Amino acid sequence: MKHTSAILLFASAAAAAPHYTFPKIGGTADWAAVRKTANWQTNSPVTNVNSQDIRCYQLASGNEGAVTQDYKAGSTITWSAAPNIYHQGALSAYMAKAPSGTKAADWDGSGQVWFKVYQDMPTVSGQQYSWPSEGKSQVSFTIPKCLEDGEYLFRVEHVALHSASSAGGAQFYISCAQLHVTGGSGGAKPSDLVSFPGAYKATDPGLMINIYNNGGKAYQPAGPKVFTC
Repeated sequence: MKHTSAILLFASAAAAAPHYTFPKIGGTADWAAVRKTANWQTNSPVTNVNSQDIRCYQLASGNEGAVTQDYKAGSTITWSAAPNIYHQGALSAYMAKAPSGTKAADWDGSGQVWFKVYQDMPTVSGQQYSWPSEGKSQVSFTIPKCLEDGEYLFRVEHVALHSASSAGGAQFYISCAQLHVTGGSGGAKPSDLVSFPGAYKATDPGLMINIYNNGGKAYQPAGPKVFTC
């Protein structure tokens, strides 16, 4: 009986191994400056784009005491993946400014408030894509220089597309951090804002796709265009 239980435990761990989280930014400890996600122990993804989990995938209890980190507009924010970005798929990043008078730590990010600040694109060879984020344990993004000062949520998203040939097959790995942004040069207020849920449909070309036989077509990312200053 013990032998059987050990086999089942090993099989379960092996099945979960390809999954991952984004638990920290910069040199902070895991879940210190990042809201602890509901999958912090299982690493399991979000697959329902209409779920509230598609926003920050955070625990129901909120930000779990995550601190708000100071960043300058135009600086680089680096996220660590644990253990790494195992699957093939698209990496993107979004930001949302907390409403006036509201701390990022006290805000859930609801509403049409999110703008995309990064989107990677694969190269195409024959019928297949090659993804720049695959296998990486760290990914970095630039906070737009022209943003107005204030408190923001920063959302990293990797959508694994290895099983995305049918609707609902895309796997989302998501985390949100709280930032206090200063030093912006233009006080920009981005347009083309989206909400989560709401930004994606399960049948979007960038989410329902056979990445191993794509006909040589360029990849079409889900969501809005990247905001630029």
